[in-house]
Amino acid sequence: MSFRLAAYAVCIEDGRVLLARHVSDNWTLPGGRVEHAEDPFDTVVREVAEETGCSAVVERLLGVDSRVIPAAVARAGIEHQNVGVFYQVRITGGRLRPEPNGETVESVWTPIPDVARLRRSSLVDVGLALARTLPVTGHVDAVPVCGLIQH
Repeated sequence: MSFRLAAYAVCIEDGRVLLARHVSDNWTLPGGRVEHAEDPFDTVVREVAEETGCSAVVERLLGVDSRVIPAAVARAGIEHQNVGVFYQVRITGGRLRPEPNGETVESVWTPIPDVARLRRSSLVDVGLALARTLPVTGHVDAVPVCGLIQH
């Protein structure tokens, strides 16, 4: 089994959410792997800057999502656990651009109703659910992976 700890930014402004398009053509939230000895709080700010070209500040912790991706559908072909820490962030400056030499080919502000029509990571739905409900426990039910919703 492989394991990944990651931090994700949920940036909502004027009924739109900031999404990043991965080279796989899946849309996802800006974010990524927590480096060794790095605080997830710092990771999310770094990842937003790297992937979108924008600076951000964390406004609040939204919650934590843990999912196990079965070997049959995991990219590496082995069972994978991803633990994601989701933060509500606010963009404070910069201009949207592709990630230089990275896996994010574009970042765009997307009207929230349009998200349902996109081929996207289930992380997008988890982040939006956390932002919408602000559960005291920081936990939402698992998002089913099917149709346009991918691992």
